Amino acid sequence: MPLTLPRTRLQRLRLFLLLGSLSAFGPLSIDMYLPAFPALAREFHAPQSQVQVTLTACVIGLALGQLLAGPVSDALGRRRPLLVGLAAYAIASLACVWAPSLYTLAGLRFVQGFAGAAGIVIARAVVTDVFSGAAAARVYSRLILVVGLAPILAPLIGGQLLQLTSWRGVFVVLAAYGLVLLVAVPAGLPESLPAERRRDGGLRNTASTARRLLANRRFLGFSLAAGFAAAAMFAYIAASPFVLQGVYGVSPQLFGILFSVNALGLVLGSQVSGALVRRRSPRRLLAVGLAAMVAGAVALTLSSLAGLGLTAILVSLFVVLSSLGLVLPNATVLAMSEQPEAAGTASALVGVLQFLLGALAAPLVGLWSVQSAVPMAMMIAAFAGCAALGLLVAVRPQRTGYPTAARAVPEH
Repeated sequence: MPLTLPRTRLQRLRLFLLLGSLSAFGPLSIDMYLPAFPALAREFHAPQSQVQVTLTACVIGLALGQLLAGPVSDALGRRRPLLVGLAAYAIASLACVWAPSLYTLAGLRFVQGFAGAAGIVIARAVVTDVFSGAAAARVYSRLILVVGLAPILAPLIGGQLLQLTSWRGVFVVLAAYGLVLLVAVPAGLPESLPAERRRDGGLRNTASTARRLLANRRFLGFSLAAGFAAAAMFAYIAASPFVLQGVYGVSPQLFGILFSVNALGLVLGSQVSGALVRRRSPRRLLAVGLAAMVAGAVALTLSSLAGLGLTAILVSLFVVLSSLGLVLPNATVLAMSEQPEAAGTASALVGVLQFLLGALAAPLVGLWSVQSAVPMAMMIAAFAGCAALGLLVAVRPQRTGYPTAARAVPEH
């Protein structure tokens, strides 16, 4: 295998940082400009729902781009599609700087997300190429440590940039990020999928693989658990700038700090998961994470309805976001383990469910006028409940159907 297990601590650190940086395209593209939402609404004289279209467009691009990048990487290897995606991402980000309207910005954000999806889907596929079982779960948890820095740093950087420039400066920084990775990948990421393991990239073969995966109830259930959990996070991402700044009166800079604290909870949850996966199965950790997520979402809804104030809202949100650190890596590795020989396609389907459900969450939250935290809380609670149902679908005793792959994660 061209990419072997890293032997030294420096090699492991370099690999994890590079894969984490590629995985961070989603949170960086989404989170860095969140503090500018109110400024965008003022500049373009637009309501909240129209501003959130730019977020939805990026999320849809991130979803659909994975449908292309994943199967193509199964056929051509990981590096070539990744380099094309990085170059397109940098160009699209730079084009956003000159967007004359919200709808032009939304179109460019779609292209930006579509291109950036290559980094996300291929990073997951590389992990599956090299690791399996509990080892893969630990790697995913460690990647979230790197990925978690993105939502911690992105709104802080965005808030500070707004003191120096307009929202357009945010996209200059994103373009530079894409260019840095375009240089780093050829130097630091060997090909992980040798020619003898590549699959026919034809449309018929890709569709057949996708149908086979979606017919696998375990794959579908674990993917839905991850997807609805991600939708709860996107509901928070889309609504929190308006709720915290508009309802509770926090500044863009303080919003960046509060957003980063919640992102830190996600990172801490992922590291707890990585530490426990040696002694507890990914399925058990997923169940614990979903239970905590549902409990936090219920507390958030009750706090919002009772008008208990900002502190109660923030504590509940911290519980919800921290539980995602248990849910996302374990649901992902459980789904991906169902067919490791088609890691690119499986990674694409897992990612598509997450981002398409996230794209649905943003406009749903925007349908309500932001007078309180109640709409955000109710949407988060609804998606958390659906995520828990996804786990029940996956673990229900199976009588017939597509068999589990040999490398499936053990259930001890």
